[in-house]
Amino acid sequence: MHARALALAIAALAALAGCKPTEPAPAPAAAPADATPAAPAPSAVVAEVDHGSPAGDNTAFDVKAFAGTYAGTIPCADCPGIDMSVAFTPEGRYSQTLRYQERDTSSASDGTWTLDADGRRIHLDPTDKGAQDSWVEIVSPTELRLLDAEGKPIDSTLDYGLRRR
Repeated sequence: MHARALALAIAALAALAGCKPTEPAPAPAAAPADATPAAPAPSAVVAEVDHGSPAGDNTAFDVKAFAGTYAGTIPCADCPGIDMSVAFTPEGRYSQTLRYQERDTSSASDGTWTLDADGRRIHLDPTDKGAQDSWVEIVSPTELRLLDAEGKPIDSTLDYGLRRR
């Protein structure tokens, strides 16, 4: 859960990176002598990023550049494939659609997304708490790859990639 809170904090900082205070912040009030010292607040350095850089470099994640729709056809055990589309908003929301080829079956879901502390994976937390969380890996600024339920690569030669539309 700590990694999730850190990821939310990083995403919020990235969204606010362009904001500048109009006047200096007031100095914090002195704590009473008998007060327990507070734990230091976590810090994060947010830098402007060229989202054209490969994932995993040491620049900050650009939420606005990342937001958009990623789609592809992923493998299906008993049909030709599943057409999948995931749309991400800069505010941390996503919507997903799945359409099974050669069937009259489709589904839609939505929820929140957070960037993992490693900056390379995105956690999808569906609004429907009966649905399973999922993970995607940032392969490049234009490609994501589905991961297994634990956020690890799927051991397969099949294509689990989604490309930016």
